[in-house]
Amino acid sequence: MAKGLVCFDMDGVLVDYLSTWEWIYNKLNLSNEEAYNAFQKGLISEWDWIKYDLNLIRSALKESMNNDKLHELLEDCPLMRNLKNAINMLIEYGLDVSIISGGMHPVAHRIASFFMSDEKWKPRFGGIDRLSSENYCSGFDTKLYVFTNGWNYSEFGVIPPHGRYQVQLIAKGSIVKILQRRLSVDKNHTVSIGDSRQDKSMFDFSGFRIAFNTRHEELIDASDIFIQEKDLNIVSKHIITYFEKLNSND
Repeated sequence: MAKGLVCFDMDGVLVDYLSTWEWIYNKLNLSNEEAYNAFQKGLISEWDWIKYDLNLIRSALKESMNNDKLHELLEDCPLMRNLKNAINMLIEYGLDVSIISGGMHPVAHRIASFFMSDEKWKPRFGGIDRLSSENYCSGFDTKLYVFTNGWNYSEFGVIPPHGRYQVQLIAKGSIVKILQRRLSVDKNHTVSIGDSRQDKSMFDFSGFRIAFNTRHEELIDASDIFIQEKDLNIVSKHIITYFEKLNSND
């Protein structure tokens, strides 16, 4: 049985930028306002939104649209301060760590690769893809569980139009619940960290809820603590303090 589970949103939490999708739009001088507004009005589904955004990127890149090019555009996407140290603290304390995000999978897989396991890569629930393992982990797996959106690709890097849809933004808590069941972790031993209204669904299944780097009053009101300073070491210290208090009462 795991000691506990920590679930991070990525964009705005592990990534020091509002959105990994926006990172590419801004590089290509694009706007997805039309699709965003359509989604907010309920006119399109999340999967339709992903397909629209990939087609938008394709319209700018044209023949250059392939997996390598999108990875290249995301290489310099900034990560949050003290990310590596903060997550290492949690892993060394004995906690399982997950990324649950509607953001782009290459960034999440790159983050996960910082925390290599001693197991050779193989397909698994919440694992990174083979390419990320080969590029970042020398063929090994990661210790993290990773769930994100993005795109699929062929062995030649060709990206089909339908997209990669693992995370339903308004139901991220369903992934938390699945992880709890698979890892035998209860609600009290689960922590979630988010910055958007959609992260509230993770809070619903967590005993300790951290609002981080957010302006959303709804999320702050639903949290146990609000951390405004963009430093993940602060987050991990609060999490470990929470588990120490919890374990002392067990």
